[in-house]
Amino acid sequence: MSTLLAKFADGLIGRFENWRVRERAYRELAALDDRSLADIGLTRSDIPHVFDRKPVEQTGTPAEPVYANTNIRHAA
Repeated sequence: MSTLLAKFADGLIGRFENWRVRERAYRELAALDDRSLADIGLTRSDIPHVFDRKPVEQTGTPAEPVYANTNIRHAA
């Protein structure tokens, strides 16, 4: 029983830590000005979509880029 409880607690702690890392990254991106965001290839409206993708560690393959406006052509 205690092993099951320990696994549950570890999973809960891990999810909480991941959430905190994502929230901090979101706040840091949101704090950048538009010019700084453009320097890294983002617009302000792209910020929420950056966090919609599954990380490489979970899927095993790199995720395809997600763009807020799919009508924009990006240089390959």
